[in-house]
Amino acid sequence: MPVAIYPGSFDPLTNGHLSLIQRGLKMFDRLIVAIAVNPKKTPLFSLEERKVLIREACQDDRVEVDSFQGLLVEYAKQRQVHVLIRGLRAVSDFEYEFQLANMNRKLAPGIETVFMMTGEDYFYISSQLVREVASLGGDVTGLVPANVNAKLLEKFGPTRSTS
Repeated sequence: MPVAIYPGSFDPLTNGHLSLIQRGLKMFDRLIVAIAVNPKKTPLFSLEERKVLIREACQDDRVEVDSFQGLLVEYAKQRQVHVLIRGLRAVSDFEYEFQLANMNRKLAPGIETVFMMTGEDYFYISSQLVREVASLGGDVTGLVPANVNAKLLEKFGPTRSTS
């Protein structure tokens, strides 16, 4: 399989995302990290900020960072890509991801979804949890790439002491 799409909001990119990208590159020649744009949501980082953060963290020529709005399968058809990569952290992810994969298969039978289990070091990390911890002054070092951690510190200020 030469190319796969790894979609998500990546707000922000976590080390769990980065791990899936690196592992995906072992299976595919190229990977398109596709940032989903949802006009109903207000992200912490702008689309351009997320693109820059991902490019800085993934300096592999085989990784392309792009964005899309609307149905993922329509984006995949437009890009002529037939494989989607989705990460699973826990059993709770599976039900939702299973529904998405089956809907995508109904909409576009020629597009397959490959599920990858998140590594044990990162199964508890989500972008939402990282945003929440960082906004409350918690230290997210080790949960996100260094460049993302620096941007979070810019947004929320330095880590506060709990004493």
